[in-house]
Amino acid sequence: MFNPNNELREKVVQKGGYINAHAHFDRAFTVTAENMEQVVNYHLFDKWDFVDKFKRSASVADYLKNFERAILTKLHYGVVGALTFVDIDSVCGYAALEAAHLSKQTANDLGFTLKICSQALKGVIKPSENRLLRDALEKDKLDAIGGLPRADAPYEQAHLDEILYLGKTYGKRVHVHVDQLNCNLERETELLARRVMHAGMEGRATAVHGISIACHNKDYRKDVYKMSADAG
Repeated sequence: MFNPNNELREKVVQKGGYINAHAHFDRAFTVTAENMEQVVNYHLFDKWDFVDKFKRSASVADYLKNFERAILTKLHYGVVGALTFVDIDSVCGYAALEAAHLSKQTANDLGFTLKICSQALKGVIKPSENRLLRDALEKDKLDAIGGLPRADAPYEQAHLDEILYLGKTYGKRVHVHVDQLNCNLERETELLARRVMHAGMEGRATAVHGISIACHNKDYRKDVYKMSADAG
């Protein structure tokens, strides 16, 4: 019997397989059948607090289980590589990052390419958070730098300028969560594009989510598209 999903998967695998460009393997499976109905209705900011509960008690071994299970699940569905965000902050320290690096070799042995990007749930401006990120970069523990400007509100521009500076200094791409609230008060994609061009980081930044762009009028959207193209 013809199954379009199987046909598609087979053709993708023939071409080399799927790539997951935006994962959070460190906290995979923290949403369960038991808590899903409650968690999916949380506001975004509540979801950030929700994962802290897991992070406060999670050991490197706990994180390893999440990584290994996530990688095996991805391989089962024909995914051959992923970029995963990893929480690096004052709640979990480097526990998730250590697990990510231990998982890299395991993933490679299975034919799965794993790239690691910092996540910035606690921002990058506070000295304690900034030091953690810079230390990880100095030790070459990251493939990319993650951004979350809302985490440093009302200093979103300073947040972006810091990660772009670090990206340029350490030769890393930046991968930034922007415009996530589905609200026309958000203009983070525009701000990111402007700061990328200001920093001379064209073509080395990725904007993720961007759902609030659709809440704006057509003229504004066209301006954002043009700026995004100019910023690469």
